[in-house]
Amino acid sequence: MKRRDFIKTSAVGAAGISLLGFPFSAEAARSIKLTILHTNDQHSRIDPFPDDGRKYGGMGGMARRKSLIESIRKQEPNVLLLDCGDIWQGTPYFNFFGGELEYKLMTQMKYDAATLGNHDFDNGLKGLEKMLPHAGFPFLSANYNFSNTLLKDRFQPYKIFEKEGVRIGVFGLGIELEGLVSKNNYGETVYLDPVKVAEEMVQELRQNQKCHLVICLSHLGYSYEDQKIDDRKLAQQVSGIDLILGGHTHTFLDQPEVVRHAATGLDTMINQVGWSGIFLGRIDFTFDRRTKEKANVKTAILPVDNPVLTS
Repeated sequence: MKRRDFIKTSAVGAAGISLLGFPFSAEAARSIKLTILHTNDQHSRIDPFPDDGRKYGGMGGMARRKSLIESIRKQEPNVLLLDCGDIWQGTPYFNFFGGELEYKLMTQMKYDAATLGNHDFDNGLKGLEKMLPHAGFPFLSANYNFSNTLLKDRFQPYKIFEKEGVRIGVFGLGIELEGLVSKNNYGETVYLDPVKVAEEMVQELRQNQKCHLVICLSHLGYSYEDQKIDDRKLAQQVSGIDLILGGHTHTFLDQPEVVRHAATGLDTMINQVGWSGIFLGRIDFTFDRRTKEKANVKTAILPVDNPVLTS
């Protein structure tokens, strides 16, 4: 997968997703384009993997990702950059600096929002609180209740972004911490049922906030064989989420999966791009400029590696 660029084009309408290309220029003038860029499970991977013959050798690195993101922003007018948790833990950078470097570099990359993963509790609630001032972006967490902790009122359940009149509602969901994280590290943080919370978020964002697109930043995991809630089960059980960007399971999806809700017939797209910043996910939506309805979607998984220089 090192240098493959997976691109799929589709049209999203009442009947679901079918294969079509992007609009031509005349039609594009009647459209609004939104570019979603996303990462997950960065695990403190600041530098590229050593290029020593290992799998994914020479790939990744925050400086390269920053350059890739900047090049996309120069081409596209409406970009959102999102992360799905486990920013911390995995290299000595975290052990020495406690997460400060990761947050500062993500701020330089102009991340718009992130959600919390289980490893983001590895320095406890005090460690997380200490590092939050270095994050120039919000953490969205709808199903962790921090009311009885020192992090009370420090996180929002959702955030609304507006691009040329298109309202995008983004909310965050985290995995159950009990049995996965030491009780000392999450304290009195209360885990709330992600399915119930997601239903409430969809209601709030669609009905009350009048959002045209609803995105879930999930650290639940892509898929489990047991009854544990995951991104696929969430899409099957909750109607009205347009896009679930996932993390936790380090899943490399060659292309997003589309899940149709049995009762409503509405589609939810699920994507996850592995781990350690090896790939940058990209999803381009187009909306009708007049109605703000989704018209097309194009997706890609972009390798973060040495750029190919051309004369």
